[in-house]
Amino acid sequence: MQQRKIVPQEVVLQVADYFSILSEPMRLRILNLLRDREKCVQELVEATDTSQANVSKHLKVMWQAGILSRRSEGTSAYYKVEDGLIFDLCNLVCDRLASRIERQARQFRDFSLASKQ
Repeated sequence: MQQRKIVPQEVVLQVADYFSILSEPMRLRILNLLRDREKCVQELVEATDTSQANVSKHLKVMWQAGILSRRSEGTSAYYKVEDGLIFDLCNLVCDRLASRIERQARQFRDFSLASKQ
């Protein structure tokens, strides 16, 4: 039997940091808005109905993590998703949650039917 290697603390911390980036709802909303194409900060502000400071704060975190890339054009900053695997990860999580919700819905239906008899 092969023995597992001990994962260095630094690696564990980096993985935890990456997941913490995705634990913020506004960041997930921004990622979804950037799914199809790059957008400027103002487009993201309008689509999220929040302040520019708030959007910029979240963009900076994702940019520093390498999830987004940024380019400037005149006075505007444009962001796009640099790491497309982020969507695969989100899809896995959403599929898992959908399965759990479907299972719960079946349990509620079964309970509802059982209580009518």
